[in-house]
Amino acid sequence: MHRITVIGGGFAGLTAAITAAEAGAEVTLHEAHHTLGGRARTADGPYRTNEGPHALYSGGPHWPWLRQRGLIGPLAPLPPLEATRFRLRHRGALRRTPPLAMLKLLRRGNARAPVDTDFLTWATGITGEEGARAAAHYSAVALFHHDPGSLSAAYVQERLRRATALPPEAHYPRGGWGGLIDRMAAHARNLGVRVETLSRVDTLPTDTPVVVATSLDAARRLLGDPTLTWPSGRTVLVDLALRTRRGDAFVVSDLDATGWLERFTAQDRTLAPAGEQLIQGQIPIAPHESKSHGTARAEELLDLAFDGWRERVTWRREAVAAGRTGAVDLPGTSWRDRPAVDRGHGVHLAGDQVAAPGVLSEVSFTSALTAVSLALRLDLDLGPHKLDLKRA
Repeated sequence: MHRITVIGGGFAGLTAAITAAEAGAEVTLHEAHHTLGGRARTADGPYRTNEGPHALYSGGPHWPWLRQRGLIGPLAPLPPLEATRFRLRHRGALRRTPPLAMLKLLRRGNARAPVDTDFLTWATGITGEEGARAAAHYSAVALFHHDPGSLSAAYVQERLRRATALPPEAHYPRGGWGGLIDRMAAHARNLGVRVETLSRVDTLPTDTPVVVATSLDAARRLLGDPTLTWPSGRTVLVDLALRTRRGDAFVVSDLDATGWLERFTAQDRTLAPAGEQLIQGQIPIAPHESKSHGTARAEELLDLAFDGWRERVTWRREAVAAGRTGAVDLPGTSWRDRPAVDRGHGVHLAGDQVAAPGVLSEVSFTSALTAVSLALRLDLDLGPHKLDLKRA
């Protein structure tokens, strides 16, 4: 029987542990905190918030994998009436529809965007600068970066396409990501995975293959490898509970800058007490900008879309997610150029900033399967997402 050690009990670590255990390996998972989940944790208490988005994209490789194992669980349905309250800020005012110039970039017949050109330059050639900027700002919901137009056109185009797909790919596990993590942890334990919480690993074991499923910063410190770096974003997260008022928007997307508000209780009322609704603002900020700058922009959107919100606040929390929002690819780079999964000597990386394809959590998932495949020398079926393991 193979043995393998997984360091990190977030989505990537649990995916790796389950995959290895299903292949017959003896798995030990170490998690430094007292609970599993990493960035997929859902807060306890009356306001069940997540660090970032609450959605799973059904077009990704993790969707059938989770469904086959019965791990997705109950999903919160999107109420039809709420779906009509999707608002976009454009030229300082709230609108119901995007500008026509932006829609040109969403046509299925558009050519695949180039890797080595920035998105704003490429998109401007198709639809003009105003439509290109609006599309770039809209795509921030799936990449958490303050200037999407400066990133690789191919990278942004994929996220824009996925974020605007019809029917929508975004689905919401009822109760937040925490329930999904709990189901994954229970499944891992049923498979025989030894889960050790409050177990911080400072030295890599040498008697088993290792999957390091932590943030890239933590992996760099643990492995003592200064090359483990890659650009990410900084995002201000503003969580609010408001007393319910009829007519509030469901989603507000800022097309004048990067920013997104979402009322998560519109589809899942279990996330806040009765009579209250839970809203999260995701406002990307530049390296030189402060949390207060992002907070002020979130409040501008709230003023437009949620009448009297200041008098209705029952709870509020703010935070900055720095380097914790996944990899972003600059012009001339793609996911293949990120830190490789295989680090040699039986050590492998998994997470959302390493060399694996996908959008948001899909990168963590695919890299975890790749890491286990390499560590245990397995030929895992990743379908259309199967990687060139020599490059990974």
